[in-house]
Amino acid sequence: MDEKLNATAGALLGLLRDGPRSGYELVAAAEQMIGGFWTITRSQVYRELAALADRGLLRRGQTGPRDRQPFQLTAAGRAAFRQWVNTSPEPENLRIPLLLRLTFADAIDPRQLQAMLTEHHAVHQRRLTAYRSLDRQLAAAGVPEEKRVTLAFGISYETAVLRWFRQLPASINPRSNHHPAADRPNSHQA
Repeated sequence: MDEKLNATAGALLGLLRDGPRSGYELVAAAEQMIGGFWTITRSQVYRELAALADRGLLRRGQTGPRDRQPFQLTAAGRAAFRQWVNTSPEPENLRIPLLLRLTFADAIDPRQLQAMLTEHHAVHQRRLTAYRSLDRQLAAAGVPEEKRVTLAFGISYETAVLRWFRQLPASINPRSNHHPAADRPNSHQA
C-alpha cells in the first residue's frame, strides 16, 4: 500500500506512535515537540485527523469528557508513517516575518524598528533559555543525545540568531547604547 502523506499528516502519525491522543492533546504535543520549527494549526490537526481516519490510518475512539475523541494508529497508519518518515524531506522554505520587514527597514519608523528588534531579540533569548533548560532536563532523565537532535538544532539556531542580532549595524542594533536612527525624525511618514 502506497499512502502518500503531507508533512502535517506524517507528523500527527508520528505523535500518535506512543498511544491514543485527542486532537486537543495532539495540538499541545505538536507545540511542545515540533512547534519551534514546524507550525501546525488547530484547524489543520482536526482536518488531518478526520482525513487520516477516513483513509483507515487512524481509528477513532469513544468520545470522552469535553467532547474529546482519542485517535489511535492502525497498522496501516504505522506503515504509512514509516514510509513517510523514511523518504527524503523537501528543502526547507524559511518564512521569517522579521527579515521580510527589515528588507524595507528604511520605511520603518526608527522607534518602531527599535521596538521590533528589541521584542524579537527577547523572544529568541527566551527560546534559547527554554531549549537549554529542556535539554538539561532530558539529559538528566537519561534521554539519549540522538533523541535530542532537533532540540540541539533549536539551540544552535537560536544561538546563531542572537549572534546575528549582535552583528547588526549600531544604527539599528537594539543592544547598542546609541541609536542615531532613533534621533532623527522619520522621513517616510506622511
